[in-house]
Formats: sequence, structure tokens, C-alpha cells
Amino acid sequence: MSGPDFAPLCDEDWPRALDDMQGGFAGQLNVYRMMAHHPALLRAWTGLRTHIVHETALGPIRAEVVILRLAHRLGCAYEWNQHVVRALAAGLDKGRIAALRGPVGALQAEDARLAGAVDALVDTKRLDPALLQDVVALVGKQGALDLMATVGMYLTLGFMLNTAPPALEPAIAQALAQQAPELAV
Repeated sequence: MSGPDFAPLCDEDWPRALDDMQGGFAGQLNVYRMMAHHPALLRAWTGLRTHIVHETALGPIRAEVVILRLAHRLGCAYEWNQHVVRALAAGLDKGRIAALRGPVGALQAEDARLAGAVDALVDTKRLDPALLQDVVALVGKQGALDLMATVGMYLTLGFMLNTAPPALEPAIAQALAQQAPELAV
């Protein structure tokens, strides 16, 4: 028995209510083309996505560490593969990326603190006071809030992507195959 079709919308099926978003981020990635089945949700998503992707107090490298760890914990291949390419572009090396799939104790100190926070949020749904203090010492109060918001946003995406996995965009698949095929899942 098959369920509803949440395949990414092609240009011909793009909702008129989102015409203004088709040429931007929403039309570029299959995850957002999938979300376009619900125009009001995609439009509401825009502000948080803009902050998390472009304005986070974590900075691009720390944000990628958080997103990759969460993608690994969720078993979300689309998000993992997307963000391997983004992490490489942000300056993470292959060894550091690969290590995010392993135990926290094997990670370099900063990555261990960030991955430990992701794991705590996934496992216990909170940062205990000592861990919160540690995260704030590393990234500040705004960074701690952005870390939690990043996990929340990508957790939501992970639910969608694991429920109705879209194909990886050809350009991302090609970049992954050329730059780090050993990291693909």
C-alpha cells in the first residue's frame, strides 16, 4: 500500500501562492520542493531557515557540526549528504566530518561538546544545567539558543525527509561523488 505522494514539486506543478519563492532557496532544493505541497508551511519556514542558515550565532562551521551530528543520529541520508558538501565548503575536513558519525569521546574537544549537546537533545530532550553552561561557555547564550533551534529545525526536516525521502539534487550528488564519496550514505 502506498501513501500520499510528497515528491518534490516540479516547476509545472509549483503552487501559484509560492511564485515569488520559486527562484530562491525554495526552488533550489528538493526538501523545499517537497514542502511546497503545503505553501503556508513553506512560507512560515522562511524566517527561521534564513536565521539558522545565514545568521546563526554558531557560525558556519559549528552549525555544520551540529547539523551533521543530528543527520547521523536521525539516519537521514539526504540531510547528511547535503551537509557533507556544505561542511567541506565551510572548511571542515573529511576526517572531522567522518568522526561525527562516531562516539563523542573520539571527537576533537569542540566537536565533542557540540555533538554531546545534540545527543542530549535527541536522547533526553534537554540540556542539563552543566551541559548548558558548557555550551554557553563555548558559543554564548545566543549560540546555545541557536544550537537548540538548529536541532529543532533540522529534526523537523529529518522527520519529513525520512518519511518521504526525495532524491539528492544532481549537483549535490555530483559534488559529493567528486569531493568525498567515502562520506556518502
